[in-house]
Amino acid sequence: MKLDSSLFDSIRVKPDQDRTIEKKEPRCQWEGCNRPGTHKAPMGRGREGQFLLFCIDHVREYNKSYNYFSGMSDDAIASYQKDAMTGHRPTWKMGVNGQPGSEDEQGFRAQRAWKRKPRDPFDLFDEDGEPKTAPDKPTRRVRSMEKKAFDTLDMDETSNADKIKARYKELVKRHHPDANGGDRSSEERLRQIIQAYKILKQSGFC
Repeated sequence: MKLDSSLFDSIRVKPDQDRTIEKKEPRCQWEGCNRPGTHKAPMGRGREGQFLLFCIDHVREYNKSYNYFSGMSDDAIASYQKDAMTGHRPTWKMGVNGQPGSEDEQGFRAQRAWKRKPRDPFDLFDEDGEPKTAPDKPTRRVRSMEKKAFDTLDMDETSNADKIKARYKELVKRHHPDANGGDRSSEERLRQIIQAYKILKQSGFC
């Protein structure tokens, strides 16, 4: 669009000072002061979270004379400081066992909740809260043929698959003719080892 277009005749532009939005700063709340209130100061006890706004000089003056415990007795101050150690939250003595309706009803409820048995959806703990031990796996019944195969490999019936395979490789390497310089005297032993391993493999032991 050209700058000399007739459409520009209906456009009005405010002067710079009119278009500038002045940032309104709060004034210092000290009596007689017109400086900006740039610093917060607490209003006092019972009005937590509420603040006064002062300039830097007056906030310093205010802080010099500020006393949160003003108007409180010594006993009240000591009690407040003691409660502040626990964040002003209720506490109970160890071993408290109050009854419902008594002054220590809240403590009784807290203790009762503590003694309540926790949820155990996976049934991992016994009645005493101790972890349950894994049940012993039922021993597999070994047939006479399988027992003979274990004896051939000089192994126990409780040997796992990894041990059976390792033992088989060891015996084959020991009795193979290539490992004995062509001696065929151990061929029968090698045949028995291979047959025993096949039996155990077919039976699911390895």
